Amino acid sequence: MKSIKFFLFFSALVLLTASCKLKSENKVLASVPKWSKEAIWYQIFVERFRNGDTTNDPTPADMKGSYPGQLPSNWKITPWGHDWYSHEPWLDSIKANNFHSKIQARRYGGDLQGVLDKLDYISALGINTIYFNPLNDSPSLHKYDARNYAHIDRNFGPDPKGDVAIMNSENPADPSTWKWTAADKLFLKVIEECHKRGIRVIMDYSWNHTGRYFWALNDIRKNGKNSPYADWYTINQYDDPATPADELSYQGWGGNNPWMPVFKKDIIPPEDKVMPFEGNFHSETLKQHIFNVSKRWLDPNRDGNSSDGVDGFRLDVAGEIPMGFWREYRKVVRSVNPEAYLVGEIWWLEWPDKLLDPAVYLAGDQFDAIMNYRWYRVARGFFGQAEPILTPTGFVSEIKRIDKGINESNLDGMMNVAATHDSPRLSTSLYNKTMDKYNAKPSDNPDYKINKPDELTRREQILLLVHQFTFIGAPHIWNGDEVGMWGADDPDCRKPVVWSDITYEDEKAAYDPSKTRPVDKVSPDTALLTIYKRLTRMRRDNPVLSYGELNFTVADDQKMILAYTRTLGKEEIVALFNRSGKEESLFVPVQNKGTFTDILSPGHESFKSVDEGLEIKIKPLSAMVLRKN
Repeated sequence: MKSIKFFLFFSALVLLTASCKLKSENKVLASVPKWSKEAIWYQIFVERFRNGDTTNDPTPADMKGSYPGQLPSNWKITPWGHDWYSHEPWLDSIKANNFHSKIQARRYGGDLQGVLDKLDYISALGINTIYFNPLNDSPSLHKYDARNYAHIDRNFGPDPKGDVAIMNSENPADPSTWKWTAADKLFLKVIEECHKRGIRVIMDYSWNHTGRYFWALNDIRKNGKNSPYADWYTINQYDDPATPADELSYQGWGGNNPWMPVFKKDIIPPEDKVMPFEGNFHSETLKQHIFNVSKRWLDPNRDGNSSDGVDGFRLDVAGEIPMGFWREYRKVVRSVNPEAYLVGEIWWLEWPDKLLDPAVYLAGDQFDAIMNYRWYRVARGFFGQAEPILTPTGFVSEIKRIDKGINESNLDGMMNVAATHDSPRLSTSLYNKTMDKYNAKPSDNPDYKINKPDELTRREQILLLVHQFTFIGAPHIWNGDEVGMWGADDPDCRKPVVWSDITYEDEKAAYDPSKTRPVDKVSPDTALLTIYKRLTRMRRDNPVLSYGELNFTVADDQKMILAYTRTLGKEEIVALFNRSGKEESLFVPVQNKGTFTDILSPGHESFKSVDEGLEIKIKPLSAMVLRKN
């Protein structure tokens, strides 16, 4: 009897231990990395960031397979300081519909050496986290059309030809054959140098689609239905080897786009056409390949210590991939690095005005955060008085609406984007008061303003930035915004970053050559850069801005005044905004009595609380950030 009791006791103990272990593992899996809540993001689009090595610049051979296709014989790299809308001698020979299509053939030669050369600049800006647009080997300027997921782009490293030879010597389906190219090694150095400076790094991958010459598609092109990768894609027609033409046809992103073939998915139920989707990728071998590539960059030397690897991933068009895959993906990634951060590009539900509610993706089993375009639309509506225009009470109402159902921890870790590679630059977005992403470039809207934004826009930009750096969620900077760059929607937002040691032509060419525009000098806006540095320092010096509770205290539609507090124990910060055109007086409630100092103003003006609040005068179109002493 004693042995039976002991057996039952031991069995119960084993089950209890297993249950506790499972709960602990699930808690780790669901947790949002603490570091992501303290992040100040800087997004780097390598091809347009800095040309640090002119010997590796792209050639027409490197670009084979990218839109718009065949290049003219006189094609050349575009000079870094080229007037954006002016035409290079070769440009009009490109067979494409319009200027914006033609300039997809431009290359400026940005590379990883350029990133290394500017890491001290990034660190001095106050950045502690870098998000790289895709680095995988690809023929395009944007790299969302991969040739090979496992390797860094050949033209981002010092030896393009040598890297091609290495890639050609491997079996891309077999990780045991993968070697380190020169570009791979340079990126590992970038990771090392970033980590030395206390800067974390995440990579961008599109697991939804590849380029037309991705290695698996090449195998299908060669072997047809007998290819072991034939089930990776939805093939409409196989190539006929008896003819010189390439008849291979497949489902492409956004329809039948041949430049970006889409992976085959099993949607459950199959007739579901509205995101989010249940289901998974059709091919198990495809999933394993994605997992292997991800592990490669999370722990490059495979020693079980992920400190030499990237700190997470930004995941492209994440809403178009079934959630079953993302649940598996999170487990794989977190098994390598429990602190890895996953941010999804969850954006449109219905173009152009309905944005997808991300709550289902943030339940602890998929992503830690999304690129928070929803926050930006609301912020722009109030601080920029742009469509859809909001009053202070409207702003508060919209913030509460978009945050409903999302855990506080996920909100703290959101990537709050004010501009990206896929949207107009912040200044230009505020300069044009139409909807933020709709008809937001001169090819779609002839009245869209493409010149340097005016002084009113500058003041609106500073208002929005102060809000971004004092609000819940991690502030994000699109490379170049900090030095006052302007530009319409993609591709105009992808101008080369402006540096002080490069001479730039005046911007005087218009999108439509028959029109005139103001002539604008191009150089870094050092005054704006100073403001960005002040904001990053404020964010890093005040943990209450990363972790503090948010409470709206003033929303006065008549005076166009908005105020909120961030509190963490005895720490308290009041963010106060006057969106009107005149000075306003008001009473701002606070939770802690005492003296508050404006940490944004050069003079650090102080205010003493009276009757649990502060009596304040605030100048027109200005902001104050008051910290309790």
